[in-house]
Amino acid sequence: MTYFDQVKEAADFLRGKLGELTPHVGIVLGSGLGTPAEAVTEAVTVPYGEIPHFPQSTVEGHSGRLVAGRFGGAQVVILQGRVHFYEGYAPAQVTFPMRVLGALGVRAVILTNAAGGIDEGYRVGQFVVLADHINMMGWNPLDGPNEPRFSFLPGAGLRFTDMSEAYSKRLREMAQRAAVDEGITLEEGVYLAVTGPSFETPAEIRAYRTLGATLVGMSTVPETIVARHMGLEVLGISCVTNLAAGLSPMRLSHQDVYEAGRLVERRLRSLLERLAVWIATLVEAEL
Repeated sequence: MTYFDQVKEAADFLRGKLGELTPHVGIVLGSGLGTPAEAVTEAVTVPYGEIPHFPQSTVEGHSGRLVAGRFGGAQVVILQGRVHFYEGYAPAQVTFPMRVLGALGVRAVILTNAAGGIDEGYRVGQFVVLADHINMMGWNPLDGPNEPRFSFLPGAGLRFTDMSEAYSKRLREMAQRAAVDEGITLEEGVYLAVTGPSFETPAEIRAYRTLGATLVGMSTVPETIVARHMGLEVLGISCVTNLAAGLSPMRLSHQDVYEAGRLVERRLRSLLERLAVWIATLVEAEL
């Protein structure tokens, strides 16, 4: 069975579970940020372990469930937790859930993550919308044979995917308006992705700042690249859950990252609910 066939089988399985639900907006919830999924009504919940070929989350703060239903009034499908390269998964497995979202009919995704703040002006608990990213993982999820059948929108599925607007400008502008309505300050930043699982050294953080990065983390970028390959629009939102190495006397730990995420989940939920409705309205008007 080919990779494309595995994605199709997983999507067909989920389509059978979702019934009349036809979500065009997908949301990925990062470390410690899973609570917004609990606000979904008319929810259909499927553990990752029940979905054919789906990778399993092994990290604390990643529940490992797909939740579909109505969120702020919009039909959405939420991935409550993701998998990472450092867990031992191959790139194709890391991005398999994103491929399935595309095959399900999702046309725009909101990717959230817990990130280390490189910008010295950032504070723990702050939200930052991603304007761009830097891939320092040492691999690209599009390596290997190209599969043009993943072209769910015109101009997608190409061997050489354009990344000049990896994060949709119009969705970023929408996020800024939504943040104002929610009383949230939302700056723009550049996310640099590393493989982990060790945290970065102070010297690495100084190097990343020189490159133009304001945030660092261990996810999101592979999902973004694959989403863009399929033609999906991407909005990225980071929660600064710790100050990067060298910016604080505190030792870095995943538990602190997890707890910091838990403290801001209520504000994140309100922002995501508003965005889900706006983005769903925008996308569905163009279908």
